[in-house]
This record gives sequence, C-alpha cells and structure tokens, in this order.
Amino acid sequence: MKRSDIARTASATLLLVLAAAALPAQGATPAPKAAAKPAAKEASSTSVLKVVPITYRERRLANGLQVITAENHASPTVSVQVWYHVGSRDDPAGRSGFAHLFEHMMFKSTVNLRAEQFDRLTEDVGGANNAFTSEDVTAYNEVVPSNHLETLLWAEAERLMNLKVDEGNFKSERAVVEEEYRQRVLASPYGRLFNALSSASYLQHPYKRPTIGSIEDLEAATLSDVVAFHSRHYRPDSATLVVVGDFDQKQLDAWIDKYFAPVPRPATPVPRFDASEPPWQADRVAVVTGPQVPLPAVALTWLAPPVTHADSPALQVAAAVLAAGESSRLNQSLVYRQRVATQAGFNADLRTGPGLLIAYAIAAGGKSSADVSAALLAEVTRLANAPPSPAELAKVKTQLVTQALMSRQTPLGLASAIAEAAVLEGDAARVNTDLDDLQRVSAADVQRVLRQYVLGAHKVTIDYRQEEVARK
Repeated sequence: MKRSDIARTASATLLLVLAAAALPAQGATPAPKAAAKPAAKEASSTSVLKVVPITYRERRLANGLQVITAENHASPTVSVQVWYHVGSRDDPAGRSGFAHLFEHMMFKSTVNLRAEQFDRLTEDVGGANNAFTSEDVTAYNEVVPSNHLETLLWAEAERLMNLKVDEGNFKSERAVVEEEYRQRVLASPYGRLFNALSSASYLQHPYKRPTIGSIEDLEAATLSDVVAFHSRHYRPDSATLVVVGDFDQKQLDAWIDKYFAPVPRPATPVPRFDASEPPWQADRVAVVTGPQVPLPAVALTWLAPPVTHADSPALQVAAAVLAAGESSRLNQSLVYRQRVATQAGFNADLRTGPGLLIAYAIAAGGKSSADVSAALLAEVTRLANAPPSPAELAKVKTQLVTQALMSRQTPLGLASAIAEAAVLEGDAARVNTDLDDLQRVSAADVQRVLRQYVLGAHKVTIDYRQEEVARK
C-alpha cells in the first residue's frame, strides 16, 4: 500500500559535524574546522555552517512540463520523481479523497503497462517505488540502478499519457482506499482525533477536507467524476519531473525529450487554485469521540502562515524545541516530570496556503483532557516568555540541519528536497537557502513567532474522549 502522508520528523542523535563530514558525497568541499568557542552568547547559536550549494539544471518543455535534474555519481543509482500540482485541496465538493484515490490509480494499468507493473520495474531490479498525497501535491518516486533509468522515464511518461481510467480500476482502488480509511482512522484508537484536526480547525478553506477522504464521498463518486478529475489535473503543464543521480546529462535530456515531449498539453488552462481562510475571531471547542479510546486526549490548533513566509524557519525551530526527541520540552515536562501525559507533541504543519500549528497530548491515567490542555499551554507559554538557552537552540538546529543533510546524501532524499523547494515553495533555488534560514533563527525569533501565532491568536481545542454508550 502506498504511503499517504508526509512524515516530518527530526533526528535527535547526530551531530552537525557529522553532516558536514558527509558533504563530500555530494561532490562538496568540507567546511573548514572552526576553533571551539563557548556557547554562551546568542551569536554562537545563530552562526551558519556554510553548505555547498546543490548544482542542478532546470528547463521547461514545450508542453509545460517542468524538468529539474542534478547529476551525481556517488552511487550507481538514480531517483525519478514526478510531483503533480494537485492535492486534497483540489478535491471536488462532496468528493473528498479524490487526489488520494489517484495516488493509488496511477499504479494500475495503462495502454502499455499491466496493473502493478511499476513494482516489477523497480523492485525486481533491486529498486523501490512509493508515492504520497498531501494537501498541496501528489508525488511519485522511484529509485533504481542507473542502467534502468530509461525504462523508468518511459514508464512515468506512459502513465501520465495513457493511464486507464476505467470502471474496473476505479472500483478496485476505491475499495483499497476505503480499507485504508478503516485501518488508519476507524481501527486506530486515536485515528479519529488526528483525522479531525483539519476538519475541526479550518472554517472554510478546502484544507478542511482530510486528505484520506471519507467512505461516504468515495461511494458517491462515479466514473465520470473520476475521468473529469484526471483530465483536469494529470497533465504535463501541472507537473514537475525531478531526476537525481548517476546519469549522463546529454543522454538524459534526449530521453526526457523522447518520452515526455510527445505528451500533449490540454487546450484548457491549468485549473487555478484560489482559496482563503478568514481570520479566526474567537476560540472554539470541538468534541470528537471514538468507540475505543484508552485515554482521553487533546489537540490545540492555531493558524500558521504559508511555508514561503519569512517566519516559517522560526516556527520550525520552535516546534523542534518543544517536541523534537526525548529531550524536548514537552516530553520532559508533560511525560517525565509532571506525568500528566503519555505522549505529547507540537508540529508546524506548513503548507502552500494557511497551515496549522498543532499541539497535542494523550493523557496519563487519571488525568483529563483539561489537565493536559493546561499543561500544553503552560509549556508553550514558558518558551514564549523565556528564551531557549544557546545550547538548547543549537541542539535543535543541529537536529534539523543534520537530518536534511543526511537525507540529501541519497538520490531519493536530494530529489525530494529539490522537488519540495520547486513545487511547495515555488522556487527550486530555495533548496540552497532553506538550511541557512534555519540556522539563522535566533532565540528572540522563537519567542516572537510563538507570541504572535500562538499567544496572540485564537485557537481550536479538540477534545477527544470515549463515546457514551446508550443504556438500555
């Protein structure tokens, strides 16, 4: 079953010097060693490790397809990724889950490919394939030995141009998605809580519809609905192709021109996404119940700016201070010292549109959702009112930057980083500035964004509890 969400976690075990040492695998020159200095001043926590820029080529085909390539011969492998500019925000009204449904349908048959043949083209040669759907994008990726690159390029172009959107494929994949909903949302003790984050928080933005959709909406869909969605969104001028790894640039360009250039560009313009979320005028409370809730839980949400906003790096660092790893503030305070929660977290869920800041906790035995809600707010308020120490700030930035640098040592990770910058942030060049922006975040920045977007803003409280059983 294909992956249907983007995980955003930070490594808590590696040192930044390890990431710097790994840079030669990208063809980079290691950064010179600096003399050791005490981390007692704010300046020491905002110094920037110079990361060697990633070299890439970008062009656009006549049919509108954006192509980004980065040649890297560190290993005889290559990653091919196609990111379609369509996510659950684009689901038609009353048809939630369509973008997610197509994530699955793209692995079915085409004119020249049997169903599930992508697994054979990748896994049978020692590679892998995967996909995910988010609110803003649906992305497909493969990693294969580089001598299979041409085959994968042909296959990606084939399913873009010749996918079979028929009754059989539609119904079989609809059943798969519905079963995924049952497992992830209905069967999981806290699945209903996390599925309700968007629907309970947004007032009117299409982000209000959960990415996984609903069984009711999927059952109401018809084949004509599916055909219309496919023709509207799966097109070369609404896609970004990223290829990273062991290839010859001239040969790669020829293959891309051979297989992707013939894909026709629709006569109709690319659908324009235009939506907004009104300011939240008051705090709100939503009660969500489940049939088997071992312990009560609570989630607090606030509106966040888009991922391209200047405050995004500070919000990511603030979230890491609060919740990245065993030594994070929420884990140490709520789980270990106060023992009011068995689990606690904070996430800056940043999107191309208005995102969410999410604090959550599952209560410990004998504690209520009100207890953990108060503890969550107190810990966030403490960080907003008293700056993190230079050592604490340096630690979390080390976690974030190290994770990114280590990921970029593989064709898959590097291609994903380039694609995310190009599609979600609107400019591939952001891949060469995002890590610098994270490293420049100061303690004052952390306090400022928490005061602005949390303490100075309205919130939604989602109270999750056991549903009441009617007495006979």
